[in-house]
Amino acid sequence: MNIFQSIILGIVQGLTEFLPVSSTAHLRIIPALLHWGDPGTAYSAVIQLGTVLAVVVYFFSDLKKIYSSFFSDLPRFFKNEKPRLKSFESKLGFWILFSTLPICFFGLLFKEPIENGWVRSLNVISLSLIFVGILLFVAEKVGKQERTLQKINFLDSLWIGFAQSLALIPGVSRSGSTIIAALFLGIKREDAARFSFLLSVPAVVLSGLFELRTFIVSVKSGEELIWMNIIVGVISAFISGYLSIDFLLKYLKNHKTYVFVIYRVLIGLLVIYLNWKGMIN
Repeated sequence: MNIFQSIILGIVQGLTEFLPVSSTAHLRIIPALLHWGDPGTAYSAVIQLGTVLAVVVYFFSDLKKIYSSFFSDLPRFFKNEKPRLKSFESKLGFWILFSTLPICFFGLLFKEPIENGWVRSLNVISLSLIFVGILLFVAEKVGKQERTLQKINFLDSLWIGFAQSLALIPGVSRSGSTIIAALFLGIKREDAARFSFLLSVPAVVLSGLFELRTFIVSVKSGEELIWMNIIVGVISAFISGYLSIDFLLKYLKNHKTYVFVIYRVLIGLLVIYLNWKGMIN
């Protein structure tokens, strides 16, 4: 992998991490279309740190309020004082951390098949793109979208957390699965996206740091080149990720997600066709 490829993959990662189209799928499809090597799950996870930085910068004031309130109320929680969590921000911090547990559990449980790459099959990815696209369409149709983040509760965070764990399968999309779950729960589209972005921080940080050790262990003779590729990829992902967040939040204020439904289905069908013809692998 060269610097140019790292820049392209970083841009792809940043643009697709927050749009409900699956960044891991695109990091597998784009190299296949361009006849590059598969960057692998470890590289994909590490450059996600750039998109996490984008979330932190974009939502810095929100995150500061959420976690400062949460940790301020944490002693009350363990002392069983009433109310345990006094503010909305501290409750939101609890929901976010609680919703992260399922993806941590399933990520460790299925660590071996994920790292071995069987879920990165183009057939798996294309079918996931199409199926989740259809689910997104159904969620838009049946979701009442009457609730705000202030109305979220324990069960909501549990369901959204389990939905996020499905993003371990390339093609599903972390933002896509969490937004779909939130829409089915009746949460407003823009609030669903906001919660999805905030929820991505702990999960992607843990994933990126966990996979970073793979590079630290494996770096030998090509140390400068490998680390330069990572740095360039992370920076590219940060810039494009920041722009992607800003775009999606503004877009969902007045638009439904049907454009992403169409895109997912068309890309999925295209990958099936090209794979069947032997034009990509």
